Amino acid sequence: MKKISVFLAAAAILASCASPEKMAKMAENVTVECTPQVLEVVNGAIDATVSVTYPKDYFNSKVILEVTPVIVYEGGEAAMKPFKYQGENVKDNYKVVSSDGQKVTEKVHFDYVEGMEKSYLELRGKVIAGKKSIDLPSKKVADGANTTYMLVKRAGNVAFKADNYQEVLSSTTEGQIKYLVNSSDVRSSELKGNSVKDFVAALEAVQADERSKVTSTEIVAYASPEGGADLNNKLSGNRGDSALKAWNKVTKGTDASAPEVKSVGEDWEGFQQLVSESNIEDKDLILRVLSMYSDPAVRENEIKNMSQVYTALKGEVLPELRRARLIANVEYKNYTNEELVELLENNDSVLDEEALLRVASVVKDDAQKEKIYRKAIDKFGSDRAQYNLAVLYLNQGKNSKAEAELAKVKSGDEDVVNAIGVLALRKDDLATAEDCFRKSTTDEAKANLGTVLILTGQYDEAVQVLKDPKGCCHNSVLAYILTDQLDTALKTAHCGDPKVWYLKAIISARQGDAEGVKKNLERAFRNNDLKERAAKDIEFAGYEF
Repeated sequence: MKKISVFLAAAAILASCASPEKMAKMAENVTVECTPQVLEVVNGAIDATVSVTYPKDYFNSKVILEVTPVIVYEGGEAAMKPFKYQGENVKDNYKVVSSDGQKVTEKVHFDYVEGMEKSYLELRGKVIAGKKSIDLPSKKVADGANTTYMLVKRAGNVAFKADNYQEVLSSTTEGQIKYLVNSSDVRSSELKGNSVKDFVAALEAVQADERSKVTSTEIVAYASPEGGADLNNKLSGNRGDSALKAWNKVTKGTDASAPEVKSVGEDWEGFQQLVSESNIEDKDLILRVLSMYSDPAVRENEIKNMSQVYTALKGEVLPELRRARLIANVEYKNYTNEELVELLENNDSVLDEEALLRVASVVKDDAQKEKIYRKAIDKFGSDRAQYNLAVLYLNQGKNSKAEAELAKVKSGDEDVVNAIGVLALRKDDLATAEDCFRKSTTDEAKANLGTVLILTGQYDEAVQVLKDPKGCCHNSVLAYILTDQLDTALKTAHCGDPKVWYLKAIISARQGDAEGVKKNLERAFRNNDLKERAAKDIEFAGYEF
């Protein structure tokens, strides 16, 4: 460690010894070590360890020595409470330094004050012998102070809650053809019935609407679970065939595609659903039978043994299962973003909650966003709009307004916890902020946790948290620099931002690359604040730019 000669010992007051002036001439025999050699600001403070070695016969046994660490910086200075030492024959309670020679080590601490980035640490000594005292020459111990960690981007990341607006709406329209027992013939009354008529009308409406289209069609045929399984499987297949012929007849002139025909056979699933929804006595008993037995023949036999129940089933349930379902799957093309903006201006009453949230994400003007979110809150009680309004204010730096709106959000989910943490971060309440970010698992909270870890000097953990940056790489690069992983920092610095170029200039300076310093600072100086900083930044001491 670099040693700096400094006179810190007291003038020895001995009956037959040298004067304090003579001790001053012996100052070169006293050495000082400082770690770190260049002071560094961490978590708003400057901490260092200073060791002073007094040689043999230097420290007089009858003197008291006061040593005051002082940081001298542009605009002022900051002094610690003096350390006091005493000779072996002094009757006081200070640390004793032997005349045989001794090394004394102390921790120094200063709260950072703006301007200390261009400063130095010196030790000022005073020897006291009885009523006599003498000030010793001040000597510089270390340069300082490195404030690179303060380059952290600390505004905090928050994300708007997404809407559930669907660009394409999917729906199903359906009709039914019912059959008589053991029959696969389609009765004319079924084709003229409301179910088929409504199905065809729906197909025609889809065809007339340029936003809608039929994407697929199918026929699903069934048999009621009575009689033999082989018979019912055949009956189900025949019903699928007859339903297809009916389909082709009634859908002529529409865009309905050729349907896929499926034969299910005995409809035990439909049977269970209808029994569950019915008022049949002992329906719970029937449902237990279905759960106890999987064999269709055993199920049917057990149910038939309950004669009164079976009679009710024959009248209410089984006829509903002798059917073929006519199904059309439809897609509706919803309003585009451009159309939503137009509706917002001319007919916003037709916009539901999801449409309002979507159009708020589309418009650029913040004042308009605010109006949209308030409309969604007033009209639909939208908790997401309430949260997004708070985020809007956070992004504008209106922290008080953001806090007031966030307090109205009913949900306490991880997005909200992260936003509370961002507010705490902006108030410099780093403990609360860290707690919130650790509780939330969102990508934004992860990035924000990395910010707090840098601010509090937890650099190794910050690297782990920020090693896979999403979005801006700035804090990730900074974390690698602070842990002296310069090659990885350089590989991570892919963002084209003046502050990232400034970080790349720091990497170049630490690697001794003068050309890299110059090139990166030229880009960084597009930001005038960075130009002012660089002039005082100890990272660039010795470099010209």
